[in-house]
Amino acid sequence: MAIVIFVLLSFSKNERRIAVKPTLPATVKTVSNSEDDEKFKKKLLLLEDKINAYFSKGISNNDLVGAAVAIVKCDSIIYTGGFGSRSSKNQNTIDSQTIFRIGSLSKGFAGILTGIHVQEGLLDWEDKVKDYVPNFQMSSDQITNEITLSHVLSHTTGLPYHSFTNLVEAGVPLTKIAGRFKEVSPVYHPGKIYSYQNAVFALSGKIIEQVTSHALAEVIDEKIFNPLQMHTASASFEALEDATNIAVPHRKAYGRWKPVKLNHKYYQAISAGGVNASVTDMAKWMKFLLGSNPEVLHPKMINQVFNPVIEVGGRSKYYQRWKGHLKSYYALGWRVHTFKDTTAEKPRIMVHHGGSVNNYRSEIAIFPEEDLGICILFNSPTAYAKEAIPKISELYDEVMND
Repeated sequence: MAIVIFVLLSFSKNERRIAVKPTLPATVKTVSNSEDDEKFKKKLLLLEDKINAYFSKGISNNDLVGAAVAIVKCDSIIYTGGFGSRSSKNQNTIDSQTIFRIGSLSKGFAGILTGIHVQEGLLDWEDKVKDYVPNFQMSSDQITNEITLSHVLSHTTGLPYHSFTNLVEAGVPLTKIAGRFKEVSPVYHPGKIYSYQNAVFALSGKIIEQVTSHALAEVIDEKIFNPLQMHTASASFEALEDATNIAVPHRKAYGRWKPVKLNHKYYQAISAGGVNASVTDMAKWMKFLLGSNPEVLHPKMINQVFNPVIEVGGRSKYYQRWKGHLKSYYALGWRVHTFKDTTAEKPRIMVHHGGSVNNYRSEIAIFPEEDLGICILFNSPTAYAKEAIPKISELYDEVMND
């Protein structure tokens, strides 16, 4: 079967933000003749073998319980696969429809969902949080009046690292947490420093609920899951609990992986970590992020969501230790990294996020210049998660770009 691959057109950037995404070539490439088709199929089979070997080694070494992988190239899902067990107790195999919790990959959905409402004219990136969450209060009225939706989505409110994440994980309602930020002394002025958050970030969902008069889980269904035909995706504990093909979370104790219970954490803070999905649905999500569904959100607005707002300093994060890493930024629900590219004059760009919740781990990476997307989901807090994106990317380049 012939596989058609498209190189997407680029759109102008939002001038408010730092531009790191280069202009993409306005061309279309089609793999059309049988010789090219056969060569492409052989490469895919070789890529599959290498990915199988990589995860099989981790499972046999007891480094992980199971995983699922998706790779998207332009408008095509070129690979989905599952490895290992849904549960260490019954050995049911993970497949491409197995559902995982994706943790902070949910923040990418929050950024895009906000972009949809900006495009519809219901919101603006510079809207004040206090106008939608009346009991929101920072340490002073002046700072309260300065905090915008953009600050929330880019972790630049000036609050200390992970302010009140403990309250989110305890299930305290967001509207109640919103009134307690006044108890916290900011570490810097809004917009001037990156400091990762869950509690204040989740207020972006409350703002969307305010302008739509609907629960956030319903809005995500209507605006993203349904139009993208993400049939296994959801944003509630009940949906996860009712599903049959679930990857059960695990923890390691005395050298053995043991299943742990599903918990309710973050389902009252969906924007920060409450989305569930299979790797097949994450592949559909990546196709959209590469521009395949402009009716859901115009690529120009996706570029706004991806445009960096603030640099992430230091060298201690796992992604800052990836080979060739130059700099990292945070955009609106997404990280943006630049890497040395020995084959090109300009740096390689990666739009990325990792996630961790309820003993699940997840990673997603979009390479806009290459129209490439990779997503990996785990049902255990494995060290594999920290290296899987560069490893699968390396295998892809080794096989497909040969």
